Amino acid sequence: MTSAIPKKSYEPAAKGTLAGVRVLDLSRLVAGNTLTQVLGDFGAEVIKIEPPAGDTLRAWQTDGVPTNWKLYARNKKSLGLELRKPEARELLLRFVPTAAIFIESFRPGTLERMGLAPQILFERNPRLIIVRISGWGQEGPYRRRPGFGTLVEGMSGFAAMNGFADREPVLPPMYLADTVAGLYGAAAAMIALREVEHNGGRGQVIDLPLLDPLFAVLGPQAANYRLTGKVKPRTGSRSTNAGPRNAYRCQDGRYVCLSSSTQKMAERLFHSIGRPDLIDHPRYRTNADRVKHAEELDAIIGAFVAERTQAENVAFFEQAEVTIGPIYDISQIMEDPHVLERELIADYPDPDMGEFPMHHVVPRLSGTPGSVRTPAPRLGEHNRTLLGELGVDAAAYAQLLASGIACESGSPAKEENE
Repeated sequence: MTSAIPKKSYEPAAKGTLAGVRVLDLSRLVAGNTLTQVLGDFGAEVIKIEPPAGDTLRAWQTDGVPTNWKLYARNKKSLGLELRKPEARELLLRFVPTAAIFIESFRPGTLERMGLAPQILFERNPRLIIVRISGWGQEGPYRRRPGFGTLVEGMSGFAAMNGFADREPVLPPMYLADTVAGLYGAAAAMIALREVEHNGGRGQVIDLPLLDPLFAVLGPQAANYRLTGKVKPRTGSRSTNAGPRNAYRCQDGRYVCLSSSTQKMAERLFHSIGRPDLIDHPRYRTNADRVKHAEELDAIIGAFVAERTQAENVAFFEQAEVTIGPIYDISQIMEDPHVLERELIADYPDPDMGEFPMHHVVPRLSGTPGSVRTPAPRLGEHNRTLLGELGVDAAAYAQLLASGIACESGSPAKEENE
């Protein structure tokens, strides 16, 4: 880790635009935690309802450190309840009237079997917004299928588009379906909250499968297929809409990405590499010509790029005002001067590690910016305070722990809820 990374302190006094909005989060893994991280970063009080084993993200560790949990659970509180016990479910229901948003990611039908169906929640709080995260939706023939993001990334059409034509489809190396759904979910929750708070509306259910948002961000695939009757082949880093556009290997083994998606930019590129003759060449004169002959054009550009290091290529083409950028790995990102100056990443105090690097609050608002107020909580860290709201005193809380209704760090681990 570079020592140049800015150091930040937590901002416990920062309120944020969503201060006063209580969120009950029963979800597991990335989609729900992305959604509530966004809300928490802007001031919402996010209460994670965790089973004795904790959110599954706690078990995803790197060198023994639950890095996913530490990142996605910032600005949240932890309430440990064993929801398979009716007494725990009743405690949860007593929090519902105080909440604005309720989030779950069980398989469809599980919430109903737990006695927490939407109609029951609405009886406790008619203004409640209920976000139901699943792989495939609350209705439909696939509703009971496992809802892992990998399966959605395959079925959505993303993997079929990703990679090279002569190789297998490529699944994303990160939580693409989950994070896209989480971001859509945060927007949907805010839309529903505005209906309640400004239009006098009632609460509602948001059906948020992972499939729908990911398919939506793939663009006009359905229209393109309807118009042409053809399935778009995988093209690697090339574009079928504009050219040249690709990743090119540099002399030092690193890569740059280059895009010349306008006529003026393509002409500027040809001038910069000493090939102005290509501007009026019949094979490269128009964008359509360049896309059609992308392979041979890439060979020309690639040969030029291969004679320079990544840094030299970036400097050369930027001087020529050609759209180029480095393809970074994380070691380079964490030392880039632009990243450092904008504090895209900062080291925050961490109770276990001393400090922990996290990304900046996104998006950045000029008037009401978000903030990182607290680190990720220990399992059940806020049990006593939250249950105290319900009148649970120390003796009663000790009984809840002894009976397995409540749980906290150090409580006996049990199987996670479905």
